[in-house]
Amino acid sequence: MSETWEVVAEIYGELQAELLRGLLEAQGILVVLNQEGAGRAYGLNVGPLGQVQIMVPASSVEDARHVLADYYAGKFETPNEEESEDIEENEDEQDS
Repeated sequence: MSETWEVVAEIYGELQAELLRGLLEAQGILVVLNQEGAGRAYGLNVGPLGQVQIMVPASSVEDARHVLADYYAGKFETPNEEESEDIEENEDEQDS
């Protein structure tokens, strides 16, 4: 019996959808993107035709929602230049 797929997010724009797909797949979660054919053909990213559904297997819904929540909370952001310098200084101090 095949597993059912559930929508964990609906966003506008294929580029953002692909970014989130990569993030979820990097966490080991299978992803399927679903978009209206005309919207995809014309490259729309607004309105009903620009909406992309991010779908995952039912068994991965909870994990996917946690990953997306962390993403929107900024937990996957890279440090800015100042923070990078602070991190490097702390690493140098620890190595001494």
